[in-house]
Amino acid sequence: MTGTAPVPFTADDYKARMDRAARQAADAGLAGLLVAPGPDLVWLTGYAPPAVTERLTLLVLAAGREPVLVVPTLEAPDAEKATGAPALTLRDWTDGKDPYALTAALLDGRGRFGVSDNAWALHLLGLQQTLPGTSYVSLTEALPMLRAVKDAAELERLAAAGAAADAAFEEIRNVRFSGRRESEVAADLAALLRRFGHSQVDFTIVASGPNGANPHHEAGDRRIGRGDMVVLDFGGLKDGYGSDTSRTVHVGEPTEEESRVHDLVREAQEAGFRAVRPGAACQDVDRAARAVITAAGYGEYFIHRTGHGIGVTTHEPPYMIEGEERPLVPGMCFSVEPGVYLPGRFGVRIEDIVTVTEDGGRRLNDTERGMVTVD
Repeated sequence: MTGTAPVPFTADDYKARMDRAARQAADAGLAGLLVAPGPDLVWLTGYAPPAVTERLTLLVLAAGREPVLVVPTLEAPDAEKATGAPALTLRDWTDGKDPYALTAALLDGRGRFGVSDNAWALHLLGLQQTLPGTSYVSLTEALPMLRAVKDAAELERLAAAGAAADAAFEEIRNVRFSGRRESEVAADLAALLRRFGHSQVDFTIVASGPNGANPHHEAGDRRIGRGDMVVLDFGGLKDGYGSDTSRTVHVGEPTEEESRVHDLVREAQEAGFRAVRPGAACQDVDRAARAVITAAGYGEYFIHRTGHGIGVTTHEPPYMIEGEERPLVPGMCFSVEPGVYLPGRFGVRIEDIVTVTEDGGRRLNDTERGMVTVD
């Protein structure tokens, strides 16, 4: 099962994204944006270089100017095939030539530029040496909300990714846990994500018993036993867009305390979800979920933010955390994932991806949030 293929993005879609990015850069007082290979370049142009390379590849965006993609000559044929290529100009350079001089000719020599976070220091320093009057700021710092609001086609892909992750959970809850290593269950989860259409698996956390108290535990050789609480957190990319969901299951019947803590986290997750509405601050989602856990006396054991954005990467702005006052806008997508982590004992986390609608929020995950027992 992989589902139907999504409607492809068009050159016009990528042109609209590049135009929006250039306008936002100008509004932020920047001379333009410099986008290196990575998620931002894929989102803006549809182009992903064939391999990681030390050769400079850089998209130059500035308001009122046509986008230019600087690429090595040997990779130009691939760049020309990108869906967004008709909306930009390609400038290629050959080995032995100076790519920084080529790029510098496209830039304001005294401008301040936003630079994608994963740009190589080698390339940024090369530009700075060629144009010592320029200055730079990370794209996430300058334009944190650039990719935050998704259009209808993006929401469709995120919903499909969420449904695929849900299908994986429905399957994994039926496999045997007791007596098997965490790493074996994690491998099952990864295989299921791929079976249901994921091209990339980013993480499959299987944290049993005391390991569940570590939110980012890496599945290891611990054998899962009867009586263990097991945190499952898994996701990746399907058709270029992310999934990320968490459920906590129990091997056999839980104790009264385990049930109580699980119910508490479920209540907190519901409170966080109900706080989602246009105009609310990102921090309001965190506050709503955290208030439930704190009131029950477990506040010190909720040790991470309530959520993170998701799109062409599984973690991106906006963040649902105290101090983040940016308002929620229809089309934003992010996780709501409160947790309680009791050191040396067990942990519980419940996570859904949620999108902001015109009048509230909509979950993109819909598997059982109550306690699920497994064998």
